[in-house]
Amino acid sequence: MFRSFPVLAASILLGALPLSAAAQTVTDTARPAAPFQKVSELVTLPDFLPGLGTLYVDPASLPAGPFLGYDHDGKLSAKIYMTPIEDLEGGTAFNDLAVGNGTVTSVDVYYNAGHPGVEKPHAHVVLYHDAEAKARLAE
Repeated sequence: MFRSFPVLAASILLGALPLSAAAQTVTDTARPAAPFQKVSELVTLPDFLPGLGTLYVDPASLPAGPFLGYDHDGKLSAKIYMTPIEDLEGGTAFNDLAVGNGTVTSVDVYYNAGHPGVEKPHAHVVLYHDAEAKARLAE
């Protein structure tokens, strides 16, 4: 049942990419400027999450984000969107999501049952910024 919702979330996000590319600029090295805040300082989560990195988010953009994922060296490696399944089922569209600067080389979409900060079941839409980004975020 939930398999179609991550695909829907990706379709919504990918449809918004061309419109929002200039909507937000973020730094390529960790600690991005305000209003972004380190997620592990906002909720009970580790500083580095395998697969996502060290996360920063503008709290006003929750739940969708973007969450900025930095590798162990502080390099921006991914942007992550967390779109609640309940909202998607209810017809909510997440339009014009900020992509910021940078290249996107691949996208992963998968289900998450919920965690501190985004407690409801949701789809993770992860945009990787270079071919090695996924490997750098893995551990």
